[in-house]
Amino acid sequence: MAKKFPQQPAHPERNCWGCDRYCAADAMLCGNGSERTQHPIELFGIEWARACGAEFAEPASADPPATAA
Repeated sequence: MAKKFPQQPAHPERNCWGCDRYCAADAMLCGNGSERTQHPIELFGIEWARACGAEFAEPASADPPATAA
């Protein structure tokens, strides 16, 4: 199962974001090139999710919404 992708990590420069391993930048295990993949917040800024159209909504509850009669 894939790890949950963090929307605003505290120190995105410390990890490689190229796969689900999120390896340390100085110890990449997957061989994802010679450089680490940057987190979108480093490329596009704080509002990257809105600009890219990503949705990080909480999953819907199992209970159906109550309807007014």
